[in-house]
Amino acid sequence: MALNSPFIFINENCIFTFEMKMETLRIDILNPKAKQLLKDLADLNLIAFKKEGNDFSSFLEIIRGKADKAPSMEEITKEVEAVRANRNED
Repeated sequence: MALNSPFIFINENCIFTFEMKMETLRIDILNPKAKQLLKDLADLNLIAFKKEGNDFSSFLEIIRGKADKAPSMEEITKEVEAVRANRNED
């Protein structure tokens, strides 16, 4: 069953329709016991952990996604040398 697909539960008197949706939350853990509870939920396949990238790596991904092409090693070297030369002049 896909996470975003609805499913139907039927008992003798009622029909219930549920729709499961994946939701992402950022949680600040204040007590180490809470971390163990989360690990237990992950072991039961009720939740999943995903590493969050830092702000700089996210920024790089956005910038790289907008670039037409990646700069060559020669272009990078020229830029680094130009910055170093300007720094040494000051």
